Amino acid sequence: MPVSKPPTHSKNPRKAERLEARISREQKQLIQRAATLTGRSLTEFVVSSLQEAASRTIHEHELITLSRADQEVFVRALLSPPGPNQKLRRAAQAYRARTQA
Repeated sequence: MPVSKPPTHSKNPRKAERLEARISREQKQLIQRAATLTGRSLTEFVVSSLQEAASRTIHEHELITLSRADQEVFVRALLSPPGPNQKLRRAAQAYRARTQA
């Protein structure tokens, strides 16, 4: 299935991209029935459903969900970060030596 550009958010976006998919007769009948029940054309229903599913998928993948215990560990680390260990101190010294020379 070809990939289309993301939609623009203007009132009359230029619709120059096409999206094609092969589906079974049963799938088309199901989708057509849903479109009819919502008062939309088949194309309007498919496009809006795909856009909603794409937005939801992107949101779910961009959202980080932490357990209560993980939230507490994260906040503690932000509020009281551990001091630098020996390896970090050496790296900082090496960086300063390279950048100040």
